[in-house]
Amino acid sequence: MAVSKVTPQPASKYDAMDGEGMCPYRLVLEHVTSRWGVLVLIELLERSYRFSELRRAIGRVSEKMLTQTLQTLERDGLVHRDAKAVIPPRVDYSLTDLGREVAEQVRALATWTKDRMDDVQQAREAYDEARG
Repeated sequence: MAVSKVTPQPASKYDAMDGEGMCPYRLVLEHVTSRWGVLVLIELLERSYRFSELRRAIGRVSEKMLTQTLQTLERDGLVHRDAKAVIPPRVDYSLTDLGREVAEQVRALATWTKDRMDDVQQAREAYDEARG
């Protein structure tokens, strides 16, 4: 019987467990899974938005936080900002191909969370009862 050798994979240059501070991939994961990052990505899956439209669609987000979130996601290559030189100025936000890819993943996680919330709630109640 032949024994196959497992060739060790080279460590990723973005290893989260390297112990040397915040790995770049962890930062992107934070940006994508942040409270507002998740909502922006999911909303932009449907269509492009102007800033004020996006703010209304998300709800309860300050102008400052939405601006910061959009800038961060734009820097990460996930959101495209299209500023048109018209009067009054018009800026539209949409997802890049990379952004669409991650937004689909985030939406799947959000859907799972919504679908399994009853189970989570039962687990919380059992936990609290056992501790209480």
